[in-house]
Amino acid sequence: MQDLVAATYLTLAITIVGGYLLGSIPFGLIATRLGGAGDIRQIGSGNIGATNVLRSGRKDLAAITLLGDAGKGVVAVLLARYLIHGNAAVIALAGGAAFLGHLFPVWLKFKGGKGVATFYGVLLSACWPVGVAAGATWLAMAFLFRISSLAALTAALLAAPFALAFDQPYPMVALGLFMAVLIFIRHHENIARLLKGQEPKIGKKKDAAPPPVADAP
Repeated sequence: MQDLVAATYLTLAITIVGGYLLGSIPFGLIATRLGGAGDIRQIGSGNIGATNVLRSGRKDLAAITLLGDAGKGVVAVLLARYLIHGNAAVIALAGGAAFLGHLFPVWLKFKGGKGVATFYGVLLSACWPVGVAAGATWLAMAFLFRISSLAALTAALLAAPFALAFDQPYPMVALGLFMAVLIFIRHHENIARLLKGQEPKIGKKKDAAPPPVADAP
């Protein structure tokens, strides 16, 4: 019995710590450095997410960052699903840990991105109907208003209600709520600009010498 309990705790630790470490991988920084675009933390807002990588003028590096940031959430959840055979609570913990890793990466002194891409990766792999619904929400809001942060905030706000609507286990509802709260906190500057009507729209060119801008993912 003791061996079984010890194995259970070990598996739980692997899924949570492994999820966090996977989430901490700074794909934006790695892609820009290896791609010859320099240190992304010295460009635009200094954020390591795909939106800021796009400001380097390298769409290919931005795409790599987007896929990497979403993919690490997917891998963390799939690892947990494999190790614990579908336990919803542990899957939610692993996904939440990967999300935290992106926001507060140990490799970058806990200064990470805003988590939107990882949010989608976690949702799509943990409870795909919710991930699809959140993605569709982002696309619809982006099409209507052309504001990336507004689309991301709306999708995050609806994640937990979507989980309830699709009759997902309560740990998945909690996961959606947890990530939504952190996304709103990390987007406080975007929210302030939205309230002032000053948030830049998708595709809008920046002025020659603009102040630093905080981005969505």
